[in-house]
Amino acid sequence: MTLRLFDSHSHIQMSQFDEDRDATLERARAAGVVGQLVLGTDVASSVAAIALAEANSDIYAAAGCHPHDAKDMDDAVLARLTELAAHDRVSVVGEIGLDCYRNYSPHEIQVEVLQRQLEAAAEVGKPVALHGREAHQALFPIIESWSRRLGGTLADRRPLGVMHYFDGDLDLAQRYACLGMLISVHCSVTYPKATLLQNVAAKMPLDMLLVETDSPYGAPQSRRGQRNEPAYVEDAVVKIAELRGEPVEQVADETTANALRLLGVYDASSAPTRVSGGATR
Repeated sequence: MTLRLFDSHSHIQMSQFDEDRDATLERARAAGVVGQLVLGTDVASSVAAIALAEANSDIYAAAGCHPHDAKDMDDAVLARLTELAAHDRVSVVGEIGLDCYRNYSPHEIQVEVLQRQLEAAAEVGKPVALHGREAHQALFPIIESWSRRLGGTLADRRPLGVMHYFDGDLDLAQRYACLGMLISVHCSVTYPKATLLQNVAAKMPLDMLLVETDSPYGAPQSRRGQRNEPAYVEDAVVKIAELRGEPVEQVADETTANALRLLGVYDASSAPTRVSGGATR
């Protein structure tokens, strides 16, 4: 039986897919991927994500500035990203956050850009996709303050967002969950040394978990060193099921339902039905 899967984080608008993007989408659908969230990292990639969502009913777009690109933001660019966040094909504000691993942008600029995009998300009433690589000491207090101000959920009671490519321990995952954030388990959960993430995947409540590929990055162990793509999200689901001792169909169905709930899409028994702007009515 084909699993019902949702890739909660991909970048298939990137140049790595220019030669076979349509074939990549078809491989994902054949593997059971009923939807994927395609995230922007700047204005151009956000616009490209929106174009894909307009052309494909199973693609949901996100618009935002990655922390690596924060140094290139000015008031006009941030205003344009806020405008894109309100687009009816944009379901999430992201990929936004902080990165203390590579530090391609100065930390104080990353913080300012993140806070302005959090404000934009609150303004348009959409969840966020947060990048936090080795940055949780700085990131968590910002998200905690923002979450408390919003009451821990969006106005329509959906989660506030998702911790993309989560790299913390179980305690930190639980603390983010208390702020209204879902936890995304990446294909790297299949790596033999990914014990921290494996513990999170095994012990967090299943209704708090999403799965993702972050395509084209971070292929699962079975294809390590190759380009990642949305079809491979199945590897993460299979590993999570193994770690939890639960049926793989259950993990696939529930993580897909969690993604649709985050996006404001509630027809989980058939093909996803988009609600305008990702919000409930």
